[in-house]
Amino acid sequence: MLRYLVDQADLLHSRFALSPSFELENLLRVLDHVDDGPARPGGPVARLRPAFEHLRRRDPAMRALLALHYPHGGAGFVAPPPTRAALQTIDDDLAAVRAVPLAVARAEIAVSLAARPADDPDAREILASPDVTDLLADGLRRAWDALLAADWLQLRAICERDIVYRSGLLARHGWAAALDGLHSRVRWRDGGIEVNRMTDREITVGGRGMTFIPSVFIWPGLAAHTDDPWDRCILYPARGIADWWGTPPAPASAALEELIGRTRARILVALREPASTTQLARALALPVGSAGDHLRALRRAGLLDAARSGRSVLYHRTPLGDLLVGARG
Repeated sequence: MLRYLVDQADLLHSRFALSPSFELENLLRVLDHVDDGPARPGGPVARLRPAFEHLRRRDPAMRALLALHYPHGGAGFVAPPPTRAALQTIDDDLAAVRAVPLAVARAEIAVSLAARPADDPDAREILASPDVTDLLADGLRRAWDALLAADWLQLRAICERDIVYRSGLLARHGWAAALDGLHSRVRWRDGGIEVNRMTDREITVGGRGMTFIPSVFIWPGLAAHTDDPWDRCILYPARGIADWWGTPPAPASAALEELIGRTRARILVALREPASTTQLARALALPVGSAGDHLRALRRAGLLDAARSGRSVLYHRTPLGDLLVGARG
């Protein structure tokens, strides 16, 4: 069992954050079949696989990035923990990759190649280059543009929704409540954070705090950073990822659309999980102002209620709203 030892200073400095590079890294691992886990042949994996295979054939930097993966591990410097919260961008992440000291990159490359030797000569040449961090950052940019850029707003909305939900639990009830349901393998116990089915270690966080990062592509597993020079962090599956993995809510019925209008019916159906105006606007590709108007109308009609969670206001269905969605057939 992995156990993070945290003190009061760690609790004050711990946070939830987004990481575009972690999401890209997790997607590449899924597409490359590195880890054991359930097959995910449909949905986004099937849609993105042709672009991934094209990159793997044509781009030596992509093959070098894949060479850094081994089962349940990999080089941390290609996806360093985020330094911001919700404002983190892929440009921030790529700048961090370029700034990694060469000695750190070299050490992590050596560990990866020892665990899973790379046969591709072009990939090995890139990994041996003194410009390795720049070359890999360029490869990450091409992978981002080809695989994730078009979907990032939707993915970010899913992860932001999770952060708002857990930040609200943290503010109201403390860390034990915020970590409850994070993952079946994570729990708060006796002043520490325990992660089951990982190498037996105790990690002293040392006042820097923990970072918790929701992810769509880490599902159904999780990952952890434990070693210097990186911040201690846990990646876990975001709430509401069923929509992304091919089990979206059934579309609103014609009868429901006729009753309250097509856009309001879509909003009502989408609110399986509480969400803010901005999150719903991103998820449904609506202008924020328009989404806000529809949410207020649905709330006046008694179909939605709202509650503040930190700095955000989250909307959720009332029993009447649930009844309308559940009875739409």
